[in-house]
Order: sequence, then C-alpha cells, then structure tokens
Amino acid sequence: MPTPESPALARRTTIFGNRALRILWIAAAPFLLPVSAQPERPRTFANPLNLEYRFMIDQPSRREAADPAIVLFGDDYYLFASKSGGYWHSRDLVDWKFVTSAGLPIEAYAPAVMVLDNALYYTACNIGLYKSTDPKSGKWEFVSQTFNVGDPDLFADDDGRVYLYYGLSYNGAISGMELDPKNHFKPIGEPFLCFRANFAQHGWERRGDDNLGAATGNLFQEGPWLEGSWMTKHAGTYYLQYAAPGTEFRTYSDGVYTAPTPRGPFTYAPSSPFSFKPSGFITGAGHSGTFADKEGRYWHIATMVISMKHQFERRLGLFPAGFDADGVLHMNTLFGDYPQVAPHDRKGDSVDTSAGWMLLSYGKKAQASSSLDTFGPEKAFDEDIKSYWSARTPNAGEWLSVDLGKTCRLEAVQVNFAEHESTTLGRSPELYHQYRLDASLDGKEWQPLADRSANRRDVPHDYVQLSAPASARYVRLTNVRVPGGGPFSVRDLRIFGSGEGKPPAAAPSFEVHRDVSDPRNAVVRWQMSRDAAGYIVRYGVAPGKLYQNYEVRGQKELAIHGLNAETDYYFTVDAFNDSGRTQGTQTQAAAHPGRK
Repeated sequence: MPTPESPALARRTTIFGNRALRILWIAAAPFLLPVSAQPERPRTFANPLNLEYRFMIDQPSRREAADPAIVLFGDDYYLFASKSGGYWHSRDLVDWKFVTSAGLPIEAYAPAVMVLDNALYYTACNIGLYKSTDPKSGKWEFVSQTFNVGDPDLFADDDGRVYLYYGLSYNGAISGMELDPKNHFKPIGEPFLCFRANFAQHGWERRGDDNLGAATGNLFQEGPWLEGSWMTKHAGTYYLQYAAPGTEFRTYSDGVYTAPTPRGPFTYAPSSPFSFKPSGFITGAGHSGTFADKEGRYWHIATMVISMKHQFERRLGLFPAGFDADGVLHMNTLFGDYPQVAPHDRKGDSVDTSAGWMLLSYGKKAQASSSLDTFGPEKAFDEDIKSYWSARTPNAGEWLSVDLGKTCRLEAVQVNFAEHESTTLGRSPELYHQYRLDASLDGKEWQPLADRSANRRDVPHDYVQLSAPASARYVRLTNVRVPGGGPFSVRDLRIFGSGEGKPPAAAPSFEVHRDVSDPRNAVVRWQMSRDAAGYIVRYGVAPGKLYQNYEVRGQKELAIHGLNAETDYYFTVDAFNDSGRTQGTQTQAAAHPGRK
C-alpha cells in the first residue's frame, strides 16, 4: 500500500477551498475503493460511552458504572458514577480524563453533585457532604453529615436555596427536604412527600423486562424500585425525575413530575417515561441526570443495562434531551446506540443528533480463528450486548471477521469487548486492548482500516470514526493484546455506514389494539416488507409528540405493557434497512378505554 507521501496517494488528494482531504484507500487491485471525496464530517460518538469502566473489587470479575451525574463547573464537565473509584472531567463531553481522589468516599452508590458559590458539592448514599473548588486535583474537604438518605439529589435553586431529594425503596416514594447552606446544610423543617409509586396506573413502573412483573427469589412482584431522583428547573417549572422499575431490567426508565415550586405540588407528566430505551444493542435509560451544555442545550446521561455476570453490571449512555413548545421534557433514543453527532456539533435545540449512518453488520455471515463452544462468531453480530463471541485463547492473531454481503460504504466501527473468564479486580494501568481492523473487497486482499496495536488506553467499547468513508464488503478484527486473563472475546463488532441502496419504499400499514381490561397494555401489528430490515414503533401523547420508541427486527407485532392507563396515545411505524429509514405517514390513536 502506498505511503502517505507516495505519488499514488497524492494523485487522489482533493482540495476543498483551502482544505486538502485525503482519500482513505489507495492500493493495487483488488483494492478497497475510495468513496467520493467530501468535506470534513462532524465528529461522532456511540453509546455505550467508551469509558474505562472499573472492574469491581469483588467476584465475579465484571465492570460497572451506573447512577450517573454530570455537572458543568467552570469550563469543564464533571461525570460521577457509582462504584467507579473516581470521576471524570471533559471539555467537550466526548474525551474524558479520569481523576482519582483519596479524600472522597467514592465507593458509595448514587453520587449527587451541585454547583454553589463557586464550589462543587458531592454526596452519595449515606456518606455526608463534601466540597471542592478544584475537583481536577482530586482534593475535597468534608462539610457535614446532617442527612443520611438513599439515592440523593442536590438541587441549588436560582434564589440560593438548596434542596435534597431522595428515595430508594420497593414500591416506595420520592421525598424532599430543604437544607440550610449557611448552617452546615442542616435540614430546615420537616421532610416533604413528593409522590409515591403507582404501577397500577403507570404500566412502565411494573417490574420486568416487559413490564409484566418479575420474580425476586421465590416471590413474584409487580411493584418497582422507586429511586434515582433528579431535579431540573426550566422556564420557571420544576421537573422532578425518578427511575423505575429496577436497574437490571431493559425497561429501566425515568419518569417525571412537574411543580410550580421545589416543594410541589407535583403533577405526573403523562408523557412519562421520558427517558426510555427498551430495545437495541444495549437497553435501559434509568437513574439519570439532565443537564445543559455550554450552549444551553440539554442532555441526559443514563444508566444502561447488561446484568449478566451480576445484577449491577451496567454502562452509561448520553442522549440529547429538550423541552418542547408545551414544556414537555423529552429525550431521543431512536437508534440511540448508533453513531451520534458529538455535542459541540449539535445543531440548535433539535434532539435529533443522528449521524445518519445505519448498521451494516447485523446477522451477517461471520467467521473466526477459533471459538469456544456456545460462544460462536454469530453472537458478535446479533445486536445483543448480553451475548458474545469468544476465541479459545488470548493469543495475538486470533481474529473475527464478517461478510457484509455486498460492497458498502463504511463510516465507523464500534468494537465492544467482552470479559470472558476475566480474573481482573479493580483498576490497573495494564487494562488495555490492542488490535487491528482490516477491510477487503473480496475477502482475500486486506487493507488496514484502523491500527490500535500501540494503544495504551482502556477501551471496552472502542469507537472508531474513519477519517474518510471507505468501500468494503469484508471487515476483520485481529487481536494483538488482551488484558484481564481471559481469551479474546467480543460482545459485538458493529459496522456503520450505508448499504448504498435505497431506504424502504414505504412505511408499513399497521393497526393498534389497546387492552380494554388493562389499558396499560397494547399490541401493534404491521405488514412486513421485503426491503425492510426492521421497524421502529413510535408513540406518544399527541401526533407531534411521539417521543417513545421500540426498535424491532424479524417481527410483525409488538406487545407494549408500559402505557399509562388513563392516557390517550398515538402510534406510527417506520421501516428501515441498511440504507436509511422511511418514516410512517399514518398516525393511529389508541384512547384509554374510559374515554367517551
């Protein structure tokens, strides 16, 4: 392959104004064909976030981060997550630097942070209050311990008054109290009740992956764990958010109540859950934090679910959020684990941050250098973070490849490593993967797509945006180094771009049936089409507010059990394939049975 300085490559350099853009691939035939030159593209990222998630310090060996909080302090964002052994800071919400702190009891669950009087304050479950004026240094000082609550949230109002919201119990409640910042943050008066769980009316609060209840030991339960409070003030209205039904479920979500004051009265938002991701490669979007970036645009940092090696095996996801013209808080999870435009390139207040790149690798023919029994290569292309492929050894040279079935335009690759038979506990500077990505038109002659053979960072969900689009049919991942003591294993190797065809010709016709006996339930049925790889069922409380969605593949119906019993809903069904999405033009109403 020619070097960057070679005449062959120079001949394929295209000038845009004063910018020179180099095409990615030049090689002798058979070769990886360059895609037409184009101006520099916006930077992108994909969920789950590619953070150095810590291995827990107890068995079984597994990574965890959850219950996140992000706050803007000075010119940096600070990210705290449960059981991480420290926290992160970033200038752009994409590149994060980890900070360790010996003086902060960082092992507690459910961190809460607030900015007050040029200081950053921190608390978590039952540990008291700490503050720092220089959190990058890792230096914190103890303030007081005047409260002991589960899943706290600190909220500093515009008038300087401070409130603490909290709640962590089965079928429980969210409560609040005012704190006195002038007297060691001691409570002022008595705590006040904000609201209680109500799964009889709010179907999404029911436990289980499908909101149908779940067994806890020998006991079957419907009620939720109510937890994860978070307060946001917008345009004079207070939005008190909370999580249900439980962190281990793919339906883990956030609902919201609104109020005219920090003390209430609180009114349930029928658009709840506003943070909802029950489908896709990784699911769950609960126990989260809503925050504004430097341009005043809102984002939502959420807990996402694996829960295979341990109930609390979790990751983090970042999603665009906002308030519509009616003040309805909403968040966009449509293709929420596909490539998204980086926050600093987000256009206006739109919650559509999709890069427009589709998944090319789902269900495609896979091969590997070796495989353990029941961990075949097909499991690295099934869009399920809970399953994975594993080679037999950790040796350099073990490989995994996929045939996309046709020549496609490649834009980005996400490599999600598994930790099969890992023995790692805690953090270590030796926790880094090294690998190579190659691509081919014919599966015989390979050209490098990305070379991470010198990487020294922990990259459990490494996301590679190509410097320019490339054309290829085959992609191969080759191991150079595996940390952690286990064999080379991959949850999913996800290839994004375009199939270079046309999106589905039309969205399908469909019908909706609301359950008269239990209006928390509905069934949506549609006609499948040959040119569609899958469908998006979108729904909400008004035709222009279809903020919730399910991504469905290989099915022609979807049973939903997370509706609000006394809320009218509207539905549509989109179709998608590897070349794009065709939005539904038909919207059907599904009124609650009590509506006359």
